[in-house]
Amino acid sequence: MKKENIEKVEQETADWGYMETLPPEWFGFRFRKDMHVNDDMYELYSYHNEAAHRSLTTYFHEETHEYKLRVRIGLTEFCRIEFIAPDLAAFENLLREQFEAMLHDLAEFNPATINRIVRDKHILEWDYSKLLPDTKDGFTLFIRPSQPVRVLNGSYIVFDYSDFATESNFIIYYNMFRDEFFGEARINNIPDVNYTFDATELPELEEKLETNLHSRLLGIREKLAAQQ
Repeated sequence: MKKENIEKVEQETADWGYMETLPPEWFGFRFRKDMHVNDDMYELYSYHNEAAHRSLTTYFHEETHEYKLRVRIGLTEFCRIEFIAPDLAAFENLLREQFEAMLHDLAEFNPATINRIVRDKHILEWDYSKLLPDTKDGFTLFIRPSQPVRVLNGSYIVFDYSDFATESNFIIYYNMFRDEFFGEARINNIPDVNYTFDATELPELEEKLETNLHSRLLGIREKLAAQQ
């Protein structure tokens, strides 16, 4: 990050009273005053729940010269577009209006946030228990279909099998704009994509999971072993 951009952010936030008013603990998340450079981002403050593998981080993004909010859920990280602001004053307004609710919904599933299109796919009522045990091939069912998570560009995480020790996972998403289920893995936190699980309806997805999920998870394990 360029020196002039670091100085700009530090000058703008030097007397930022809002940050000083934030509680040390909120909905089970702990406050952390960051104020440091991370790649092309200057991180301001964050709330972390390490046991739940979730966090929110506020930052200045050098690439776009905007203030933003980054969400981490397990191994998935993304920027919430509702919080993008051109300057600190506008960013503070967004934080005052929406940050508390955002943190609450990260701590506790809020079904009211699930889009009607997603509800109409009957994901929340899906009886997945036989297909998706709590643990499978060394992975833990971190996110369940009964509590899907909205991420970017109309996509929801339907379920997430994670192994945090190796920074590896397998996720099934549903994208409401494309009306499509699809799968994506991370191996040592590097994306690994195939199209085996592409489907438009839950019964079709169930068939593909029954046939291919075990081999997909074992394949991730094999790639991890090959990298050691």
